[in-house]
Amino acid sequence: MLRLANVGPDDIVYDLGCGDGRIPIMAAQKFGAHGLGVEIDPALVRAGQANALRAGVTDRVQFRLEDLFKTDVRPATVVALYLLPEMMEKLQFTLRAQLRPGARVVSHEFGWGSGWLPDRSEKVGTATIYLWQVRK
Repeated sequence: MLRLANVGPDDIVYDLGCGDGRIPIMAAQKFGAHGLGVEIDPALVRAGQANALRAGVTDRVQFRLEDLFKTDVRPATVVALYLLPEMMEKLQFTLRAQLRPGARVVSHEFGWGSGWLPDRSEKVGTATIYLWQVRK
């Protein structure tokens, strides 16, 4: 996902529904980016924080206990998603309204159908990764 989004050290990667935090942690470790994991489950936020500490990236990765539908994504240059289609559909309008031109959205397995066609997609094993670039 991060490779397809062309993540680099100047990026701020938001992972909405981050689970244990592996995406923002990997963004920091492998690409030198800053990351923010957003998760509604307190146990998963704690797990993400512990994983970031073990990985030595707490200076570049933070976790926020928050409803992803209420997250201000304007600072993000990359948004990573692995959400159910209903959640993707609901989130699409917020992302398109808040993200700046040039920001990228990358999703594992689920897209927006005809509502927002991806700029690229790539098969990774049995999964499909989708990439959109925001244009205004």
